[in-house]
Amino acid sequence: MFKKVATTAVALALVAGAALTTQTRSAEAAEGWQVGVGIASGLAAGAILGSALSQPRYAGPRYYAGPRYYGQRRYYAPQRYYAPQRYYAPQRHYAPPPVYHRAPAPVVSYRPAPWSPGWYNYCSRKYRSFNPQTGYFLAYSGQYKFCR
Repeated sequence: MFKKVATTAVALALVAGAALTTQTRSAEAAEGWQVGVGIASGLAAGAILGSALSQPRYAGPRYYAGPRYYGQRRYYAPQRYYAPQRYYAPQRHYAPPPVYHRAPAPVVSYRPAPWSPGWYNYCSRKYRSFNPQTGYFLAYSGQYKFCR
């Protein structure tokens, strides 16, 4: 902050001094408003020049090497961290486990063959609307179906 103010003040003083010393007439012959214009133009030029000189310059990205400790060099290359090598056990290959399939269930027919005495007993017990002369019964849909 102080550096900016000092640079601006020095530039202002130099420009104002240069503007006052380069007048075409002598100081006694100049009118009062001409002296004021010279001072004002010197101040303006000094302010512009001073602010231009005090601007920060872009120097590119800076490398931050971390905190410095007593006894270390000022600039040093960062130490690289290498992770320790990991040991992986060899993979074990086993034979796939056996696949077991269930045997299909035996087909059991609980219904007797049509027109046999067991068929008459089965259908008459299962369906109340069974007609033993035709072999049909009345379903809930209202249609007659053959008893199997």
